[in-house]
Amino acid sequence: MRRRQPLRDEQAEARLVRRRLLLAGAGMGALAGGLVARLAWLQVAQHERYRTLSRDNRVRLLPVPPTRGQVYDRRGRLLAENLPAYGLDLVPEQVPDLDGTLRRLGAVIPIGEDDLERFRRLLRRRRRFEPVPLRVGMDEREVAAFAVERHRFPGVDVQARLTRRYPFGALAAHAVGYVGRIGPGELAPEDEAAYAGTTHIGKTGVERVYEPLLHGAVGYRRVETNAEGRILRTLDETPPRGGRDLHLSLDIELQRAAVEALGEEAGAVVALDPRSGEVLALASTPAFDPNPFVEGIPARDYEALRSHPLRPLFNRALDGRYPPGSTVKPFLGLGALELGLTPAARRVFCPGYYQLPNDERRYRDWKRRGHGAVDLHDAIVQSCDVYFYELAHRMGIDRIHDWLARFGFGAPTGVDLPGESEGLLPSRAWKRAARGEPWYPGETLITGIGQGFLLATPLQLAAATAALANRGLRVRPRLARASAPAGGAPQPLPAGAPEPLPVAQPENWAYVAAAMEDVVHGARGTARRIGLGAPVRIAGKTGTSQVYGLPDEEDEPPEDVPRRLRDHALFIAYAPARRPRIAVAVVVEHGGSGGAVAAPIARRVIDAWLGEIEP
Repeated sequence: MRRRQPLRDEQAEARLVRRRLLLAGAGMGALAGGLVARLAWLQVAQHERYRTLSRDNRVRLLPVPPTRGQVYDRRGRLLAENLPAYGLDLVPEQVPDLDGTLRRLGAVIPIGEDDLERFRRLLRRRRRFEPVPLRVGMDEREVAAFAVERHRFPGVDVQARLTRRYPFGALAAHAVGYVGRIGPGELAPEDEAAYAGTTHIGKTGVERVYEPLLHGAVGYRRVETNAEGRILRTLDETPPRGGRDLHLSLDIELQRAAVEALGEEAGAVVALDPRSGEVLALASTPAFDPNPFVEGIPARDYEALRSHPLRPLFNRALDGRYPPGSTVKPFLGLGALELGLTPAARRVFCPGYYQLPNDERRYRDWKRRGHGAVDLHDAIVQSCDVYFYELAHRMGIDRIHDWLARFGFGAPTGVDLPGESEGLLPSRAWKRAARGEPWYPGETLITGIGQGFLLATPLQLAAATAALANRGLRVRPRLARASAPAGGAPQPLPAGAPEPLPVAQPENWAYVAAAMEDVVHGARGTARRIGLGAPVRIAGKTGTSQVYGLPDEEDEPPEDVPRRLRDHALFIAYAPARRPRIAVAVVVEHGGSGGAVAAPIARRVIDAWLGEIEP
């Protein structure tokens, strides 16, 4: 009988179970060891790192932007101020239907395409729980209209904030400038901390030049936040230091007088105090309202300004380059006397034209019949071109260049405004370097009457006139007069020392000054009309710079010349003639005669300052 086999091998199964238990235990031990090792790494080796990260997640430093300093004129009238303004902010995480909310809001208050474009641009940069500006510059009517419907718009609210405002609008836009939103890449990396929390920066004018002074210093709040970055409470705060107020030498009422005197003309007026170089008025017309630029001017409005035929964004006083015309004649006359190139009493016969030796070309005088025999005094008073053709031929272009350079022609004046042009003071070396051509004698002649390559800005002309008024002391034009902490007393800003012009014979100053005085008050002066009834004696010089060249066979310009080809009208002056307190330069683009158009503008500015405004 066969032996029966057991159905189970209990010993084998026990051995299998023991092996599995050993493997499982080893695996669990390895896992536990790894976990312990990882915990030890995090808790011991990386303790300091994660403690720092935890603290940073809990405590944050938030910037508190400073209040920008305000800008005043010389009498304390506000030119740039900070005013509370209302804006509409939207918190994205609290608005479930963003597009629908924007549509419904547009039915309550006006929301333009430019507002929406700016909102969507800012939306991409903010966290969902941070408010995003949707509308800026809301008026009281719009605030009231939204307040009635506010319950329909969760996550949308009206916020009050300070915004920059220019109460005189376009009147001083080219001098004061404006602030605007900080653009991408506009700040250097080292400046980003100083502008943390700040949204605006000076773009043009004194707002730009004195940005470090006006901006102030940022403050900070140390706040406790949750893991999402939401603020729970403020732990402590370092208050910001507000920017300093800026007091300008500009007088807004004299500025108004200059702008009104220019009227509808395109041109510029610069008025300086010749004793100090302080800019009393700096007008460029047409101008523009700087207020829309603060929060971002709509693209169509900016394009309208940019494409305007009279270029209102262009600062003619600072950057406009014009042939100075006959306004250079007193400077060249003084140079010829000082350099011993002509006696003051030497007379030159003017038949109405001038010819170089062995040259058939006639260089015409503005007075076709000529002035007859004139000396230097007569030539300045009557603005005789022939006399100054002959004088320029004697001096030569290089001596003309060197002499005019003493008065600041061909170089920036150094005024505290951005974008100043240096004009153009030609010489042989300049023409060879710039054009690769030689200098011709005829070019010297027309330089002698302020034509040709010679170009100057209205500010340069005013500064040079101030040097004549000072009998050779050059002062640097400046706008900033003083600064002050908010609510504090103004403290004068340092001014540069006058630069003396060496003149061997002081009587030459008196000679030229007397001739300029007779331009206005003499019987044959080219500006004698403005001398009638003048309360003070004025020394001046007219100028007319040619834009359209006449063919040699024509004596008079045709009557139908388009305005854009008509002559520029210029006038320089200082007053009172004996103790000057104001120096003025006027340029009227395509205005025609300097005596008929530019001189009356200067007279109005002088009268306004000496008769009504100056303390």
